[in-house]
Amino acid sequence: MSAEYRNCGVGLNQSPIDLNHEIKASLPQLEIEYGNNFVSVENNGHTVLVTAGKGNHLIVDEERYDLIQCHFHHPSEHLLKGEQFPLECHFVHRLADNEIAVIGVLMKKGRRNDAFEKILTLAPEEAGEKVEIPDHRLAIKDLLPNTLHYIRYSGSLTTPPCSEAVNWMILVEAVEISVDQIARFAALYPNNARPIQPLHHRPVLEN
Repeated sequence: MSAEYRNCGVGLNQSPIDLNHEIKASLPQLEIEYGNNFVSVENNGHTVLVTAGKGNHLIVDEERYDLIQCHFHHPSEHLLKGEQFPLECHFVHRLADNEIAVIGVLMKKGRRNDAFEKILTLAPEEAGEKVEIPDHRLAIKDLLPNTLHYIRYSGSLTTPPCSEAVNWMILVEAVEISVDQIARFAALYPNNARPIQPLHHRPVLEN
C-alpha cells in the first residue's frame, strides 16, 4: 500500500463502524439547508456521485460546512446495532480549512423516493461519464428522514486515502427507497461498501 494510502491499513480511527453501545450525550442540533442547486450526476467508477452547487450547507458546532457532494454505497457501510441496510447515502461537507463532516443516511426497502429516482435516471451506466442535471434542480432534501436524531463519532473517509478526523453524523431514522430502485443501483454497483473497521475505544455518542 502506498504511503499516501497508509491510513487505510494502520489508522486507528477508520470508518465505517457498527453503531452499537452508544453513550447518551447532549449533541448540538443539525441545521441542514439544502436547496435545489445541484450540478451533475456522475458514475465515477466507485459510486454514483451528485455534485452540489452553491448555497447548500450544514451548521453544527456553530460552524458552517458547505455541501460538496453526496454519493451512495450498496449495501450500507455502517451497521446500526448489527443491522445492515440496502444502501447508504453520504452527504460530504467541508469547512474552509478542509475539515470534513459527513452526514450518513441509511436507506431501507419501502416506497419509491422521487429524488433518488431522478438520480438513478440520470446516472450514466459507463464509469467516468457525467450528466448535467437539467436546470440544476434536484430536491435532494427528500433523501433526508423526517427526524434528525443522530449518532456521532470521529472516523475517516471510507475510500482511499482514508483520511481521518472526519466528523461523522449518522441519522438513526432510515429513508425508504423501493425494491426496484435498490436493484437498479445494485446493477451498477453490486458491492461498493467498505467492511466494518475496529472501533479502538472511540466514543460513539447519541443524542
